[in-house]
Amino acid sequence: MKVTLERATLLRSLGHVHRIVERRTTIPILSNILLRTGENALHLKATDLDIEVTEAIAAEVVQGGATTVPAYVIHDIVRKLPEGAQVSLETSDEGNQIVIRSGRSRFVLQTLPETDFPNIAEGDFSHEFTIPAANLKLLIDKTQFAISTEETRYYLNGIFFHVLENNGETWLRSVATDGHRLARVDVAAPEGAAGMPGVIVSRKAVSEILKLVEDGTESIRVELSTAKIRLTFGTVVFTSKLIDGTYPDYQRVIPAGNDRTLFVERDVFTRAVDRVATMAQEKSRAIKLALSDGKLTLSVNNPDSGSASEDLEVDYDSPAMEIGFNAKYLLDIAGQLDADTAVFKFLDSNAPALIQNREGSAALYILMPMRV
Repeated sequence: MKVTLERATLLRSLGHVHRIVERRTTIPILSNILLRTGENALHLKATDLDIEVTEAIAAEVVQGGATTVPAYVIHDIVRKLPEGAQVSLETSDEGNQIVIRSGRSRFVLQTLPETDFPNIAEGDFSHEFTIPAANLKLLIDKTQFAISTEETRYYLNGIFFHVLENNGETWLRSVATDGHRLARVDVAAPEGAAGMPGVIVSRKAVSEILKLVEDGTESIRVELSTAKIRLTFGTVVFTSKLIDGTYPDYQRVIPAGNDRTLFVERDVFTRAVDRVATMAQEKSRAIKLALSDGKLTLSVNNPDSGSASEDLEVDYDSPAMEIGFNAKYLLDIAGQLDADTAVFKFLDSNAPALIQNREGSAALYILMPMRV
C-alpha cells in the first residue's frame, strides 16, 4: 500500500475515528486503526467491539492495499506535522511495518494484519430515516447529563429514543434518568421513524455522536434495528450496538398535578444557587427553597461549617412551601435551560418538581426532592 494525501484531511479523519479506540485493551488489534485503499480514497476504520466508525477521504493511491496502525500514535504524529504538509503512507514489503513521510520527517510504525480486524457493522436494519442535525443535537445535548453512571442499572446507562403519538402528531423523544433527575426532549418525528423500536444508545455512543454532529453536517441518515444503530454523517459512518435491556416506565414519575408555579430569572437563580451552595455539605449538596408570595429564599445550614441564605424576587402567588434539592442537580438542569425565565412547578415538599423553559417547550426536566 502506498498513498499520499493532505495532512489536514488525514488529521480530521483520524480525529473522528481514533476517539473510539480504548487506550487500554487486552486485544492488541483493537488499539489499531484499519487503513484500506479505495478508488482515489483512503478508508479508515476504528472499533472497540461496541462502536465502529469508518470514513473515506480523498487520497492519491499509488499502490492499493490495507493494514492496521496504532491509533493514538499515528494521530499524534500527524497532529504534530506542519500545516499544509503532504503525508505519504507506505507499507513495507514484508507487510509488518508502515513508513510515514512528510517533508524531512520519517516515522516507522509496527503494524498488525488487516485480516485480524473485526467488523461489527454487518446486519439488517429495519428502519431508516433522515433527521436534521440540529434536531439530533437537541435530543442528545439536553438529556445526556442525566444518564446514570450506576453500572448495576445498566439499562439507564444511555439515552432512550422512541416514537410516540400526541395530539395527532408523531414525535421522536429522548429520555435519560439516573433516578434523581429526568430529562425529556421531543422533536417532530422524521418521515420513516414511525413504528421504530424503542432503543437505548450508550453513554459513550451518544457522546461520540454529539461530537460528529458538532463537526458540521446538515442532515444525518439513521438506520435502526433492535440490536444496532447506524448513522451516516456525510463520509463518516457510525455504528453502535444498543444497550440490551428494557427502559423503565419513566412516564410514572412525570407529575401531572403540580399546580404551584414559580417564574424566576434563570441567570439570577443559577448564580444565587451557586453562591449559597458554597456552604453545602460535600456529600449531600442539600439546598432549601422557601417560597412565599413574590419571594424565594435559598438557604443552606451546614453543622460543620456554617450557613448561607439569599432572597430573590420571583413571580409566585401560590401557598407558601419549603422544598429541598441537591444543589448540583439543580444547577445541572438550570444549565440546560435556554429561556431568560425558568418555570418550576411544585405539588408539595415531597413530590418531584417539574422544570422547563416555558409551557409546551421541547425539553422538560424532573427533579426529585430531598430532605433538608
